[in-house]
Amino acid sequence: MTPFIGRFLALWAGACLGSFINVLAYRLPREQSIITPGSRCPHCGRAIAPYDNIPVLSWLFLRGRCRRCGQRIAPRYLFVELFMAVLAAAVWTRWEARPLWAALVVLAAGGLLAIALIDWDTGFIPDTLSFGLIGAGLLAAPCNPYMLQSSWYMALGSGALGAAVGFLMCWATAAAGKKIFGKEAMGGGDIVLLAGVGAWTGGTGAFDSLMVGSLLGAIYGIGRVVRGDLHMSDPVPFGPFLAAGAVFNFFCLLPLGFPFLPLR
Repeated sequence: MTPFIGRFLALWAGACLGSFINVLAYRLPREQSIITPGSRCPHCGRAIAPYDNIPVLSWLFLRGRCRRCGQRIAPRYLFVELFMAVLAAAVWTRWEARPLWAALVVLAAGGLLAIALIDWDTGFIPDTLSFGLIGAGLLAAPCNPYMLQSSWYMALGSGALGAAVGFLMCWATAAAGKKIFGKEAMGGGDIVLLAGVGAWTGGTGAFDSLMVGSLLGAIYGIGRVVRGDLHMSDPVPFGPFLAAGAVFNFFCLLPLGFPFLPLR
């Protein structure tokens, strides 16, 4: 397979995964099945024909409207598919020498994107996705370049240790924040999510995700406070920022001594 074909297939697979992520983000918070019924217009409820359900292309061809009722379909559906397509191609480019690992990372990144969207919309992270991320990370450990590779059980142990470090690190941060500020700094969903990040990228990755997520969250929060549309006491979903830090980990890890130590 040539690099161009590999990246093109990753791009298309990412767009298809993005379409499924839209389903997850809409149905999981509503406790609806993600399998049946098939895709339907959120306005008229009619089934969307297969030729109107092609990722990216159908939305553009129909100009973001339902063929049946003519109501507008939110641009977010398009943006999620495009973003996941580009992300999948970027992951493949980074790890094309390890195709199995690259494919697994694309799936993990898709799960993180679904978590970020749901938390952004609802302030809630489904345990199904977070625990699934932990389980998948442990299963992927034997081919994970971030884990010890001398044997499959050593790799599995490294993944389990990373999950434990992520869990304890986030739990300690949440407990300290509650004691200092007198209110919840992070929810239980964030703690389980960081355990999932640790299962995929080890304790270092969990730490990086927490630091990068905190930086991004602070920039977002301060920006909104300066604009006057957010008060310091208002809650801000932290899951999207943790997920962004986790996706960053899939491209490189910042060592604990960064910037004095080389990237991994």
